Amino acid sequence: MILAFDIGNTNILIGGFEGNKVCFQCRISTSLDKTEAEYAVLIKNLFDLYEIKATQVEGSIIASVVPPLVNIIRGVMLRLTGCKPMIVGPGLKTGLKITIGDPSELGADLVVTAVAALKKYPKPIIILDMGTATTFSVINKNSDFLGVVIYPGVMISFDALTARTAQLPRISFDEPRQLIGTNSIDSMQSGLIYGNAAMVDGICDRIEAELGEKATVLATGGLSGSIVPHCRREIIVDDDLLLEGLRILYEKNKK
Repeated sequence: MILAFDIGNTNILIGGFEGNKVCFQCRISTSLDKTEAEYAVLIKNLFDLYEIKATQVEGSIIASVVPPLVNIIRGVMLRLTGCKPMIVGPGLKTGLKITIGDPSELGADLVVTAVAALKKYPKPIIILDMGTATTFSVINKNSDFLGVVIYPGVMISFDALTARTAQLPRISFDEPRQLIGTNSIDSMQSGLIYGNAAMVDGICDRIEAELGEKATVLATGGLSGSIVPHCRREIIVDDDLLLEGLRILYEKNKK
């Protein structure tokens, strides 16, 4: 079994592979306050939950946008399995042509999803990732990674709205009954859902105009399933893109 870790700002996505098959996936909260021992207990409990023996794990790979946690998770995997994890970063073969000004600035998660997208879908490609931040990664027809559009994440925008307004309450993330709200809750839900959906449509239109051709648009990330159904354009939701990208990179770089 191969274990894959994507360490995000809010959650850590953990998945297990047997060959090309995803055996399990789950999320735990990202916390800079936890020690290596505390993460070891969490991950050991996941092993028990999914009936995984340490001897079954032949390797692991880590992608992270939270640098302080890389060494912690690396230490946990060494302790639990005896195998040194592979880290997504400089020196790892990706097969991706990154044409941005400073490739080292590109988040590991964006590299990973781009690798998987190129393997699975026709080019050019726009990859929408709706996590803590909302990002649009752009790959042209020559497989060049051109760059990224970054927008405040859905929940970041929502948190800012409720924190800075005295009369707007925190609400559940539910589908609005109609576009034009007739009370505070309906109005906020409408803005949250339809506002982000319209932004996605508009940004994709502008990216295609700059590319000069239509693109395959993919969506991944925790909130994409709530927003994408309300978009007017065709968008493919692929929740396994990150894990598949990590598996591909592991297979490409294993000795």
